[in-house]
Amino acid sequence: MLKNKPRTLIYDIETSPLISYTWGIWEQNVIEVKEEWHMLCFSYKWLGEKTTHSVSLPDFSLYKKDPKNDREVVKKLWELLDEADAVVGHNSDAFDNKKTYTRFAFHKLPPPSPFKKIDTKKIAKRYFKFDSNKLDNLGKFLGLGEKVNTGGFDLWLGCMAGDMKSWNKMTKYCNQDVALDEKLYLRLRPYMDNHPNLNVLNGDNTSCPNCGSHAIQKRGFGINSKSKYQRLQCQLCSCWFKGENIKCIQKK
Repeated sequence: MLKNKPRTLIYDIETSPLISYTWGIWEQNVIEVKEEWHMLCFSYKWLGEKTTHSVSLPDFSLYKKDPKNDREVVKKLWELLDEADAVVGHNSDAFDNKKTYTRFAFHKLPPPSPFKKIDTKKIAKRYFKFDSNKLDNLGKFLGLGEKVNTGGFDLWLGCMAGDMKSWNKMTKYCNQDVALDEKLYLRLRPYMDNHPNLNVLNGDNTSCPNCGSHAIQKRGFGINSKSKYQRLQCQLCSCWFKGENIKCIQKK
């Protein structure tokens, strides 16, 4: 394995809804926002570690006097992203990352240190043709598991009302999303030819660029327009990658 293995964080957030005025129910424009959304909770785990952690509003003393103030939850997430070298999420480029950065800006936090972003929904769309790219459908189709059934919007209403049973169920729901997304990421990772190169992050060019393993096998040769190169495959994650150039191909 890599001597100083890069830290990869898998995370998922849950937020409250906007509360607003409309003139009707179907396809309405919002007249006025009565109450902005805030972060309810998030779950996370470090790739390769067993434990999935959760952080929610009731975890902090601030919740008793200001139950909608997500400052401490957001600060904890900032610390984790600041520590990470790579961050994995499902639909995270469109939702989790942008929502998270919105709360960072609201609470006057600076950007965390840069990290590589890996969105498993984008991986599914780019390299495959699944019937659905939703996390639950992908988990079921690939035999990885499934999401926790929330029972619908009442779970969110329960959390917003301070019901601890709802908070406990929300934590289980969010934790399962993270655990399922980690399994999905590991299943799809070998197909990624645009995966962040761990060798570059670590300064090590002797290991698998996708997972960091040194269990590498030479598997024939490849040819591009200018050279012939050693073809390699990782025996841990099954990723294929390019080795050293063997010789130049001279044009006649």
